[in-house]
Amino acid sequence: MVEAVLIDLFSLPPNLQNNIQGLLHNTLETIEKCSSIPAPFVYVTCRQRQGSGTNSEEESLLPSLSHFQSLKKRLEVVQSLTTAAALYTIKQRLDEKDLSIIKVILPTLRKDLMKVYIDHLFTAVYQFEFEDLQVASDCENLQIALPRREGQALPTQDVALIRSEIQMYLESLPSLKGELTILRSSLIPDDIFLHGFTTRMGGISYIPTLSSCNLFSSSKRRDPQVVVKENLRRLANAAGFNPETFHRVKIDHANAVCVMGKTEPDSYDGIVTNQKGVTIAAPGADCIPVLFADPVRKACGAAHSGWKGTLLGVSMATVNAMVSEYGCNVKDILVVLGPSVGPCCYKLPHESAKEFHRIDPTCVRQFDSASPYIDIRRATRILLESGGILPENIQDDSVTDQNKNITFCTACHPDKFYSHFRDGNNFGTQIGFISIKD
Repeated sequence: MVEAVLIDLFSLPPNLQNNIQGLLHNTLETIEKCSSIPAPFVYVTCRQRQGSGTNSEEESLLPSLSHFQSLKKRLEVVQSLTTAAALYTIKQRLDEKDLSIIKVILPTLRKDLMKVYIDHLFTAVYQFEFEDLQVASDCENLQIALPRREGQALPTQDVALIRSEIQMYLESLPSLKGELTILRSSLIPDDIFLHGFTTRMGGISYIPTLSSCNLFSSSKRRDPQVVVKENLRRLANAAGFNPETFHRVKIDHANAVCVMGKTEPDSYDGIVTNQKGVTIAAPGADCIPVLFADPVRKACGAAHSGWKGTLLGVSMATVNAMVSEYGCNVKDILVVLGPSVGPCCYKLPHESAKEFHRIDPTCVRQFDSASPYIDIRRATRILLESGGILPENIQDDSVTDQNKNITFCTACHPDKFYSHFRDGNNFGTQIGFISIKD
């Protein structure tokens, strides 16, 4: 069932602007009467003329809108200078109402163009269907004004222009939830390495559970890749790294490690490099983003360690890769555990808890319950120390000076961090990142 209708009047050429009221009237009449389009919300896009008032276009359409009392409270005119701005505004409206199934009514020859915008600004969460705008008889010259034929692939330069338009619009948006904040460890020497752990502040993601500096996009979430890319650009500017040489692990919740410069695995939860100027990163939204630094051999690593990866030893697998690939001495490697769900909040079913109990009974609290509390950080430390990492070279929530603690519980701090455990499936993601300075 269609949940919303978008009527695209944005690109009608100037010689057809006088027909907008007629087009809109006919389309709204169809929506109101036709049971095949039972849309609770209707959005009409039109171009805002340079220098015109913000409500001028809407006022010009009022005569058409006033006839449709049943739609009045669920009909909105969105006027913008660009299609990107109009669609992004509509996306915000859809997300506010948790709507996902949209019918787009538009001129036939604008369909392929619109699909490019939609592919960039929306994810697979949304379902779009398209319907031709019924052009009145006095609009027969519409196809002359829009000469592209339906089905023709858009020229590469047109796609590039759309991407540029979207990027420029997103760059113009204000940051949300305060200034972008980066947490840094005192253990990692900042004269050799650039590193940090992000928080949820300072980006442009607006959906409550993703707001605001979400750094991961997937087909199951509502934040598109272009928004995540803009958040990353802002992070890179603040931190001082090049977003074009940024590499993030491809999560599999296992223990495979990618060595930069070698064939990249299809999926991996650890990554290592000795290349200067290359930034590597691991995400976390309860799972631990773990950073590794060897100031002697000048090599570094990052790992994503959830409960499965912790049990599979992803952190030591990353250490071992640094040792085998770059000749690192395990006693020189520094390890920092970033913000992650703490033993105060995190529970697992009893069968999974048994595996942590085998590592050390102190990793489990209320072991006899159906869902014991689990300390994946302590388990990570124990496994690292067993592998030869010096205890004083590991920074986690056991630090005695709490002013130096950066291993906060993500579930306990909704103002600072994302948490899958707390927020459900449409959760945001922070990262830990590290690179070797030039």
